[in-house]
Amino acid sequence: MHRNTQQLEEKTIASTPIFSGRVISLQVDEVLLPNGKTASREIVKHPGAVAIMALHEDKLLVVAQYRKALEKVQVEIPAGKLEKGEDLRAAAARELEEETGYVAQSLTHVCSFYTSPGFADEILHLYFTDEIVPGTRNLDEDEFVEAEFITIEQARAYIADGLISDAKTMLTVFAWQTYRLTGSFQ
Repeated sequence: MHRNTQQLEEKTIASTPIFSGRVISLQVDEVLLPNGKTASREIVKHPGAVAIMALHEDKLLVVAQYRKALEKVQVEIPAGKLEKGEDLRAAAARELEEETGYVAQSLTHVCSFYTSPGFADEILHLYFTDEIVPGTRNLDEDEFVEAEFITIEQARAYIADGLISDAKTMLTVFAWQTYRLTGSFQ
């Protein structure tokens, strides 16, 4: 980066907690802008999450579930929130088995990314496996999902139809395409 990033920094003057829930908390920060003026920033705090790109016989393991915020069913890769102090790889393995009933024999970190950096600090860690075996599905009591394996063509059709519309799953489909062409995610 060629710019001095300190010229862009916003210094927190005050932080006011607004809400603290099971998954997120919300705060409003008053910040000092680089030009000396002040502004308010609404910030969602999130513990982070893991997601798993699980391939078996060139098919992607996905789950369909109702997303209340969108008021519709979405098809997504298995994912879930991190517990405090939880190891990332262990969390990915846990979420895969809980949601799909499959156990990863190996997990490789693909990338980590922020989901909505304009207002949230959630970071998502994407893992890959192509070595899965049947295990024991163990959904949370308020979790209702259906697991299935889809082809790359089905994934593209789901994206076109809006059945897949979340960033983590779309990124995974694009990474899968790259992997199929090159044998790598880079």
